[in-house]
Amino acid sequence: MSSKFATVINCMDGRVQDPVNAWMKKQTGAEYIDVITEAGPDRIMASTATASRLILQRILVSRDKHGSKTLTLVAHHDCAGNPVSKAEHLIQLEKAGKIMETWNLGMHIILVWVDENWQVEIFKEIKP
Repeated sequence: MSSKFATVINCMDGRVQDPVNAWMKKQTGAEYIDVITEAGPDRIMASTATASRLILQRILVSRDKHGSKTLTLVAHHDCAGNPVSKAEHLIQLEKAGKIMETWNLGMHIILVWVDENWQVEIFKEIKP
């Protein structure tokens, strides 16, 4: 289901912004991407209740005011804000996905990994 907007929780790392936004537009058909950035967002979403609640407030603005129906969480290669192995990033994405699922947002949630070539790979999808 396409909407004019989609939402992404992305790393603040500038290298990952353009590839993810382009992928999101193609994947969702959205014209605009509401971008929430953090350093190492997969770690934050998997482990920090206060930060994830602040991020939730921004997600709700995108969903409720812009009609976003898709939410993507990004983990990526060579992340300075979360310098762990790919395997650890995927564990964090999994944990974060379980937390986001409990929020009952009614949004399609996509967890993605961005590799060393800045290619976006879907790790897991959670349907509303």
